[in-house]
Amino acid sequence: MTNETMRIFFPLKIITYLQGDYGLDDSPVEITPAEAVAYEDAILAAIAKENRFFENDRGLAEYIHDEALNKKVYSLYPSVEIVDGELWGLMTAGLKESLSGEETAELLDFVTGQNSDGYGEGLEQRPIKTPDGEIYVSFWNHENYSLKLEEDMKNNSPDLSYGDPVMG
Repeated sequence: MTNETMRIFFPLKIITYLQGDYGLDDSPVEITPAEAVAYEDAILAAIAKENRFFENDRGLAEYIHDEALNKKVYSLYPSVEIVDGELWGLMTAGLKESLSGEETAELLDFVTGQNSDGYGEGLEQRPIKTPDGEIYVSFWNHENYSLKLEEDMKNNSPDLSYGDPVMG
């Protein structure tokens, strides 16, 4: 049904509570995107578990309130992916038709909102058990948040920081 796909990447913030001799350590440790690669499968499993709660096959796209954008964006699903040895957050949008520059900016704003206050907020509150302890994955990192379209990732283009205009 979809004609094209738009892939939107963003940095993750991952905190771990390491397993110690007497249970989980009380001190959280932030892990780097390169270290996070080791947890890709556990994170993907947690995301798949979260995605079971979508009421239809549109994923997060069902929550797009703008009628015109909602008609063009058929589906929107969160995930993670390894890029150049680092784990990145990913939203994959299934599009019925191409988006204008303004519509792309609106979709990026929607993704930012979902990452900070919607889907991402729920995900970061649920521990993911690993052999090393527990990790908490946040799709929102207010200190280092930016979005990159797939073509920008491949070309190492500058980030589209939250609030920056997007040219179409």
